[in-house]
Amino acid sequence: MDTKLENISSPKRLARIAGLFYLIVGIVGGFAEGYGDPKLYAAGNPAATTGNVLANPGLVRLIVAAHLLDAVFFVLTAMALYLLLQHVHQSVARAMLAFVALAVGIITLNAVFEFEALQVATGASYAAAFGATGSNALVLMLLDIQHYGTLSAQVFFGLWLVPLGYLAYISKLFPKALGVTLIAAAACYLVDLFAAFLAPDFGRQIHPFIVIVPAIAEIWMVGYLLIIGVRTVKSVKPQERILAEA
Repeated sequence: MDTKLENISSPKRLARIAGLFYLIVGIVGGFAEGYGDPKLYAAGNPAATTGNVLANPGLVRLIVAAHLLDAVFFVLTAMALYLLLQHVHQSVARAMLAFVALAVGIITLNAVFEFEALQVATGASYAAAFGATGSNALVLMLLDIQHYGTLSAQVFFGLWLVPLGYLAYISKLFPKALGVTLIAAAACYLVDLFAAFLAPDFGRQIHPFIVIVPAIAEIWMVGYLLIIGVRTVKSVKPQERILAEA
C-alpha cells in the first residue's frame, strides 16, 4: 500500500496528472469560451441573442456543462500542482490555490446565468409577463452578465499564474524561462482585461496580440507537465552539505 501511495505522489506522476487535468481545462474551457459563448451572445442585440439561444438549446446545455467541467478540472489542476510544489514555498502555493478558487466561483456562477438565459428564452411565462421584447431584453441581460463575468474572472486566470510561475522558477523542477513566461502571461491577462473595461476599442485592437504570450506559456506548461513531468533534482548528501557550508 505504501509503495502505491509513493508512486501516486511521486513528482513525475503528480506532474503528469496535473498536466492531464490542465489539458482538459484547455479543451473544455476553450470550447465553452472560444466557440460556445460567442455563438450565442450578440452584444447589444436582444432579438439576435434570443434567436441564437432558441436555435441552439442543446448547445446551450453543452456549453453550461463545459463551463462546470472547466471549473472542476481547474480545481483539480491547482490541487495537483499544490501537492507538487508546496514544498518549494507553501504560502505561495496556497496563494495559487486561493486565486483558482476565486476564479472557479465566478465560472460556476456565470454558468447559472447562461442556463437561466435558456430558461427565459424557452419559458412562455416570461414572454407572458414581460412581452416578447422584454423577454428578449432579459435574455440579453443574463448573457451580458455572463460575458462580463467571464472577463472579470480573467483577473484570477491571470493572477494564479504569478505564484505558479514563481514556484516553477525557484523550484528547479521546470525551466526558469517557463516560470518567467508564466508571470509575463499573467501581466498580459490583466492588461487585456483592463483594456476591455477601460478602453474597449483599444482592447479589441490589442487582444489578438496580447493573448499570444498566455497561449505560449500555458501550452508550454501543459506540454512540459505531460511530456517531461518535472526535472530530476539531485539530492545533496548530508556530508556534501556540511562541506559546502564549511
